[in-house]
Amino acid sequence: MSWGTELWDQFDNLEKHTQWGIDILEKYIKFVKERTDIELSYAKQLRNLSKKYQPKKNSKEEEEYKYTACKAFLSTLNEMNDYAGQHEVISENMTSQITVDLMRYVQELKQERKSNFHDGRKAQQHIETCWKQLESSKRRFERDCKEADRAQQYFEKMDADINVTKADVEKARQQAQLRHQMAEDSKADYSSILQRFNQEQWEYYHTHIPNIFQKIQEMEERRIVRIGESMKTYAEVDRQVIPIIGKCLDGIVKAAESIDQKNDSQLVVEAYKSGFEPPGDIEFEDYTQPMKRTVSENSLSSSKEGKPELKFGGKSRGKLWPFIKKNKGATPEDFSNLPPEQRRKKLQQKVDDLNKEIQKETDQRDAITKMKDVYLKNPQMGDPASLDHKLAEVTQNIERLRLETQKFEAWLAEVEGRLPARSEQARRQSGMYDGQTHQTVTNCAQDRESPDGSYTEEQSQESELKVLATDFDDEFDDEEPLPAIGTCKALYTFEGQNEGTISVVEGEMLSVIEEDKGDGWTRIRRNEDEEGYVPTSYVEVYLDKNAKGAKTYI
Repeated sequence: MSWGTELWDQFDNLEKHTQWGIDILEKYIKFVKERTDIELSYAKQLRNLSKKYQPKKNSKEEEEYKYTACKAFLSTLNEMNDYAGQHEVISENMTSQITVDLMRYVQELKQERKSNFHDGRKAQQHIETCWKQLESSKRRFERDCKEADRAQQYFEKMDADINVTKADVEKARQQAQLRHQMAEDSKADYSSILQRFNQEQWEYYHTHIPNIFQKIQEMEERRIVRIGESMKTYAEVDRQVIPIIGKCLDGIVKAAESIDQKNDSQLVVEAYKSGFEPPGDIEFEDYTQPMKRTVSENSLSSSKEGKPELKFGGKSRGKLWPFIKKNKGATPEDFSNLPPEQRRKKLQQKVDDLNKEIQKETDQRDAITKMKDVYLKNPQMGDPASLDHKLAEVTQNIERLRLETQKFEAWLAEVEGRLPARSEQARRQSGMYDGQTHQTVTNCAQDRESPDGSYTEEQSQESELKVLATDFDDEFDDEEPLPAIGTCKALYTFEGQNEGTISVVEGEMLSVIEEDKGDGWTRIRRNEDEEGYVPTSYVEVYLDKNAKGAKTYI
């Protein structure tokens, strides 16, 4: 099958068809270009979406990503970012491997098509010129033949007429011979041109046109092959990123499978656990009993707030701290507004941060020291004295941070000394302890509220600490003031804003009436009529060895 033999007379239609082929190629190029724009836009939208839901740095939202579900979501966002990158790769590869390549090929194709059809038109014009020459020689031959016939007839007529002179007859004869010779010359010329035209025509239809049309056919077939290859490349570009996209999706699945609901539940416990015990049962107060009751009746000992009560072998009455209104003031430096467990975590985090800062400053000091040594050995590199100010400043920062760390470590040690051992957590959560007296005292030692409302001091439970070794007074009698067992000096100013606490000023001297029982609080008195609790770390206690305690503790 050849266009040169099958379509030898379809020059114009082939010209239209090849132009249509180029239009199709340009349409496909436009399609691919729009696809690349869509891929870029899609990738940009995916990246913006991923960025929109990324946790903001140094925000509370960032802290939420310690949960496995949130970590999985963050992994999903990161994988979607990589997923978007693959769509950018698709766009880039389609642009470089298809769009740019085809656009260059289209220009070459147009040039080749123009050249081929130019040759075809040139061949057409040549054969048309030959045809015109043939027609012209043919008409001239026909005209000369007719004139020769007329001249012959005129000579014969003159020769038959007796009235015509011999000279006229001779002239007519010569004219007839001349016309006849001209007809012969025209015949020979016509024959020669006809033979040449037939040769040109044969070459035109059997050589020139077939060759030109063959080139056009090959050009068109290359275009078809090229667009097919481009379509394969189009699919291959997509196929190349499928494994990576699959890995992104596998990453999302893996992140989803890593979600551990038990771990998240434990994190909630660690985040919000207060370290307190749940409130115990409130005992019935029977006011129908006689006014005087013994402690062994195990009733609430006094209607007056702060009156002692005693329980033997029973459950420790739970604290009512969840119902106490907390102080909403500024957060104190020692985090005393927080429950014990949360306070311990905050203090530990603060200590860790300070240690990191100390290490950073230490590294900087070492670097400056090394630089100073270099300057000492090589004065031309710099003045060693110029580093003294910076070195002193860094040294002061280290010392300041160490003092700060010691302060927070003291608070941390205080909290950790007050918190129960980890092995006792299950027993603490049950809210029930053995009936031993020393455990009751340990529980009661924690029944105070911190200066900022983290836990409460119930006056009725405070009395549980005061288990008398001798007979109890009448429950409705006023409690005698506790004797001073020493003195103390306020190291820091403390604002006692909650019930049961007392405010002190730095440097103030006060009387100690109850020392720290392991809960981090010391009971003090001012002017015999004002007493309360202050953090043990805020005062320096001087106990009187000869003084007797007001109560005996078991």
